[in-house]
Amino acid sequence: MGFVNSIGSFFGRIARAKFGRIEGIIIPIALLMAALTLRTYDPPMVQQMRNIVFDNYQRITPRPYDPTVPIRIGDIDEKSLNIFGQWPWSRSQMARIIDRLRELGAAVVALDIIYAESDRTAPAAVAKNLPDDGSFDAAKQMLLKLPDPDQDLAQSLAQIPTVVPFAALGADPQRPQMLPLRKAGYAFAGDNPDQFIAPWRYWVSSLPELEKTAAGIGSVNADPDPDGIIRQVSLFLKLPDPGNPTPYYPSMAAETLRIAQGQTTYAIKSSGASGVISFGEHTGISVVKIGQALVPTTPQGAVILYDSGHQAERFFSLADLMSPDFDPSIVAGRIIFIGSSVEGLKDYKPTPNDESMTGVEIHAQIAEQIFSSKYLQRPDWADGLEWVTLTVLGAVLTILAQLRRALVGFGIAAFGILGSFGASYYMFQYQGFLLDPLYPAGAAFLIFVTATLIGYVRTEQEKAQVRGAFSLYLSPVLVDQVSKNREQLKLGGENRDLTVMFCDIRGFTKMSEGLDPQQLTHVINQFLTPMTDIIQANGGTIDKYIGDCIMAFWNAPLDIPQHERKAVLAAYGMRSELVRLNETLAAEAAATGAKKIEIKIGIGLNTGIACVGNMGSKQRFGYSALGDTVNTASRLESLSPAYFVDLVLGEETAAAAPDFALLELDQVRVKGKNVPVRIYTGLGDEKVAQSNSFVALKSLHDAMLAAYRHQSWSSAKASLALAREAAPESLGRFYDMYEARIAEYAANPPPEDWDGVYVAMTKGG
Repeated sequence: MGFVNSIGSFFGRIARAKFGRIEGIIIPIALLMAALTLRTYDPPMVQQMRNIVFDNYQRITPRPYDPTVPIRIGDIDEKSLNIFGQWPWSRSQMARIIDRLRELGAAVVALDIIYAESDRTAPAAVAKNLPDDGSFDAAKQMLLKLPDPDQDLAQSLAQIPTVVPFAALGADPQRPQMLPLRKAGYAFAGDNPDQFIAPWRYWVSSLPELEKTAAGIGSVNADPDPDGIIRQVSLFLKLPDPGNPTPYYPSMAAETLRIAQGQTTYAIKSSGASGVISFGEHTGISVVKIGQALVPTTPQGAVILYDSGHQAERFFSLADLMSPDFDPSIVAGRIIFIGSSVEGLKDYKPTPNDESMTGVEIHAQIAEQIFSSKYLQRPDWADGLEWVTLTVLGAVLTILAQLRRALVGFGIAAFGILGSFGASYYMFQYQGFLLDPLYPAGAAFLIFVTATLIGYVRTEQEKAQVRGAFSLYLSPVLVDQVSKNREQLKLGGENRDLTVMFCDIRGFTKMSEGLDPQQLTHVINQFLTPMTDIIQANGGTIDKYIGDCIMAFWNAPLDIPQHERKAVLAAYGMRSELVRLNETLAAEAAATGAKKIEIKIGIGLNTGIACVGNMGSKQRFGYSALGDTVNTASRLESLSPAYFVDLVLGEETAAAAPDFALLELDQVRVKGKNVPVRIYTGLGDEKVAQSNSFVALKSLHDAMLAAYRHQSWSSAKASLALAREAAPESLGRFYDMYEARIAEYAANPPPEDWDGVYVAMTKGG
């Protein structure tokens, strides 16, 4: 509870803290620099995080085992112990096994068994242990004439390319140490590898006679990471050999593959060599050449284990080897590692895909990887890429947090994290590259969360200030908008490009005569509430309610992209909502027996420059818009009854939505204006505009208007008849009006200078 209370107190202090813009920038930047510093030093904790990710990659997609790779393991298993006796076997027995492998055509034999001392079952050893008594002299002489098992094994090793082991130790073995024989030379390119290869002070070697006859000598070390998991195997170890400029000794896998290719030299390529990207830094070993194999390594010269997990197909029992029925193809032409899987003999070594894998199988896997060129590697540029990724992602998210773009930032953070893991996994699966997605993305996300939290606290503080200043005279919706974007609000008036809407209930006076005040209020509230919701949902600002009329505008106080289109969409939404509202009112009337009410509306939309800002007096003022654009919008709404439509659009508004289903109504000169304007109505959005029925209607409708303006009355009448058939029923009275006009003009032609413009002499037409 104490910890929970401390956390609660911490966040409480943050919530009460006063954060300015400077603190909001400095704190995230400081966190970013700390994260970059931590990544630069790369402590074990960060490495462990990386390893966990890479281990899981290997569990998801382990290296596929390829049985065609000519590497097998001769297993000292329980079956072998039952046949050949308990371990350790006589060296003569091992010699017979190697001889059998030679007879079956094995290419190379690698022993994962260190014979560091002479065979205690050797005849000479037995003779030495006999009592110093004359009665045993004959037995001693006879024993001394018998073959030496160590020599037998040495002779067998000489008959086939073989590799015998040594092991580097962390503690003094308390026995004389003779350096393993050197069987290969070394060539270098770039920095001297001496500074990169791990040194060891102690070791245990195979018997000198075995080393002398063996073709190669290799280390069986496979050292775990701090968490105990084997993830890599060093290709070379360094032993103390004063005076030797290259005191390096190869691993079991490297030496076996060298012998298999008949090579005599290892070539080590380090930072500073041609083709190695190190930017002048001593970044370590990059590539080791073993015969034809180019092996990418860690900076310390290790091969990263690309773990296939335990595969039973790798193994065959040495007990079966001596059987006449043994299939020679299991051995012929192959590299054979000999080791043990018996519970009492093997050392358990966890790998990314196996909790307990025999050391011999790990060496066999490394050899398989080199043979088939299946590698995992940390490329030279991996650290730099991860550093840059953290820098860029952390900086972008910090900037977004400063811009109060929390959702955008969260989206980018999520995309960055998923993208980092996706790209990392792709590079793992298809390129064998190990690129850490966790630390850069995770650290950047934590920085973003911190910056967002600070920004949130600062924003809430600023909102409270803004609300306190404006809540006395602005609507709650407008206050909320201003509090989020206060920089865009200009007190006083400013000229802006607006789309203005007037929406009025048709026949409101007559409708209200039959209602008492409570009923009238109920109806008006039912009308104004959903219509307001639709306007605001489409980015509009409610200017005022004038009885049954709504005045609204778009693009103030905030910039609204494509405000004309959003205003038209709002009008469409209001039209649809009116149908639902009338159904509700009809149902209410039927349920109560009251008078049925049907609301009809007219909407006018006009776009242009208007003055918008705080209007009024010192005693009372409000945010509103004034100007010719506003007046024209009101006139357009008043024209809707004259054209028998519920929506009239000005020319500027219609021009901004050319892909909507719009029909031109007329050219009209409204009261108080000398310049005629084209007015339009709308039938729907882009989908309606693309329909075959609307395309046909618009063609006939435009033809009718063109003939009408050219005073081709018969053509106009014919096109009108066709348009009426293609039009929805709601346009029927509109076409009646034009039919009457055409008939009147046909009987009484207009003057020769008639321009086709209809003059609206009153506000309503």
